[in-house]
Amino acid sequence: MQLDELPDAWELKRLSDPSLASLNPKKSEISRLDASLEVTFVPMAAVEDGSGTIARPEARRLGEVKKGYTYFKEGDVIFAKITPCMENGKCAIARGLRNGVGFGSTEFHVVRAGPKTMAEWLHLILRSQQVRDAAQNAMHGAAGQQRVPIEFLEKLEIPVPPLAEQRRLVARIEALTSRLEQARQARQAALAETARVFQRVLENEFADEVTGDWDEIPAEQLFDMVSGQVSPLDPRYSHLPYLGPEHVESGTGRIIGERLSVVELKMRSGKYHFTPEHVVYSKIRPALRKVCLPDFTGLCSADMYALKPNLDNVTRECLHYLLLAPAFSVYAVEKSDRNAMPKINREALFAFSFRVPTKPEQRRIVRLLTSLQAKLTELQRLQTETEAELAAFTPALLAKAFRGEL
Repeated sequence: MQLDELPDAWELKRLSDPSLASLNPKKSEISRLDASLEVTFVPMAAVEDGSGTIARPEARRLGEVKKGYTYFKEGDVIFAKITPCMENGKCAIARGLRNGVGFGSTEFHVVRAGPKTMAEWLHLILRSQQVRDAAQNAMHGAAGQQRVPIEFLEKLEIPVPPLAEQRRLVARIEALTSRLEQARQARQAALAETARVFQRVLENEFADEVTGDWDEIPAEQLFDMVSGQVSPLDPRYSHLPYLGPEHVESGTGRIIGERLSVVELKMRSGKYHFTPEHVVYSKIRPALRKVCLPDFTGLCSADMYALKPNLDNVTRECLHYLLLAPAFSVYAVEKSDRNAMPKINREALFAFSFRVPTKPEQRRIVRLLTSLQAKLTELQRLQTETEAELAAFTPALLAKAFRGEL
């Protein structure tokens, strides 16, 4: 970490300085402990990327983990050294360890705060994007198995304010990031509640007691299905975007994800040509609730049906909701259960009869559900913005703190 100027009373020192930290402490510290002692075990998966905390620790006997695993104790910082865990921010302070002792993956380096540093300060520095970028450049090893050598941490220079200033900065950073996290959680809760409301309204609008007086129309009179796969090598189709189940959000029909390149598209088997007249429905489990109304012409996966509604009986938008409604959803799951490959086949789809509302009712239901979906989309947009703000804010905040500007 390179900083041109530091505030008065701050120092720039190597992390290996004994006054700052000790690295990878020896197991000889616990040589006298009984092998039956219960300790905390932390696999790599137990460290959360986003929060930098240990979320799912395990209990083990000391004798089970003393050999072959990385040792640390209460208050130590564990730092993932292997790709992609290090880049993802798997770095945590070991808190609440059983009997104060922990062991974990061999892919951790351990950093123990010295007399001039707080574990929280070291944790902030090691999780900073600046350090992670530098650590990535220092990695050794074969592709996919690259690791940060201990020499990187030994030579890493870090800013060291007085302990009182460290405490102030840590408290300030935690308070500011906590506010953003609270905003993120509040929006996430609002998003989840709106999704639940949408599902309840969908179920209520298509409940048995409501649909009893509606027309029962066989699927074959409600829509046609695109048949005959086309080749993306055909110049008529080679320029078209691709749509697969992975690009459709379950339940909402929102189209998400990156479009495939032409090369990737050509490697995909089986595609159907669709237009903005179609409803595209995923026929495979567990993606049976992935139904969308594309506003573009493209090619869809062979795992999807392109359905063209018979507008004399149903609007495109209403057909979308009929495919999501409980009556058909339950039927689709049941029929896909009976297949060796879990999907609803063409015969099963056309064997179903839908209870279809009158045209005025279709318009009313579509307006109601579309309004709720618009709220979902807006909340998703705000949530995405909050996540982006949090991702950008924290590095900027840390950079200010390390310059003594916070």
